[in-house]
Amino acid sequence: MNSPIAYFFVLPALVIFFVFTIAPTLYTAFISLFNWNPLNISQSKFIGLSNYKNAFAGQANPSFWDTAKTSAYFVVAMVVLGPLLALLIALLLQRGGRLMSAARTATFLPNVTPLVATSLVWMWIFNGQFGLANQVLKVFGIGGPNWLESNTWAMPVVIFVSLWHELGFIAIIILGGLTTMSSELSEAAKVDGCNVFQEFIHITLPQLRPVMFFVVVISTISSLQAFTQFYTMTQGNFGTSTLSYEIYYQAFVVYHTGYAAALAIVLLVITAVLSILQFVLNRTRD
Repeated sequence: MNSPIAYFFVLPALVIFFVFTIAPTLYTAFISLFNWNPLNISQSKFIGLSNYKNAFAGQANPSFWDTAKTSAYFVVAMVVLGPLLALLIALLLQRGGRLMSAARTATFLPNVTPLVATSLVWMWIFNGQFGLANQVLKVFGIGGPNWLESNTWAMPVVIFVSLWHELGFIAIIILGGLTTMSSELSEAAKVDGCNVFQEFIHITLPQLRPVMFFVVVISTISSLQAFTQFYTMTQGNFGTSTLSYEIYYQAFVVYHTGYAAALAIVLLVITAVLSILQFVLNRTRD
């Protein structure tokens, strides 16, 4: 910046970023070094890296490794299924017309609906005793499980609800990428005799690569931070306790604030490492 006045215009954004992002992160890192007592800070005791050691030693219940595996399961499902299904939806919505305009709006509606409200609705739908899902299965002579109280079905149901809520947003992003693609390449491919599948593989996907990369990155970050649906639908029970939920549980239920802060820093590092790794892999392909 050549002009000092430019710093004046940037300063408000920098102050907000420091106050609401950098400062809380530093404070969390500070708390993680203590056996922190949120009700009486004067009784907090410095214990160094003990909270981190306890986490990696798996001394908590559930252990850090159990919650990490659950988080990995959820992230992989969301990052793999989300972009693929959203790409399919975007391709279907690419066509013009009033019907497609209405379909685009309907596709995006779940994302603008509060996740707490939609999670409650789906929780009732998947209720094991009188939920709509089991009532539909009963029509076909199938006895449905107690979905949200099953170690087998609880996580798939949460993944399904999360995908339902997020797909519209991702699909709109991909649709935006599709609308900005060069039509000349597609026309040239048709002239050369390419079928629809060949055109998609060799023309559409390469042009969509930056958009798909962006979608994968934001899906990874949002999946690692997912909390609302787990809190609302399962309370972290039946194999659905992720790192984000465990941070909440340790901090605000059992008041192990220092340990929760350590988990938060670990989650921050995991998120940063995965994001950087994705950027590096993307650059190596260029």
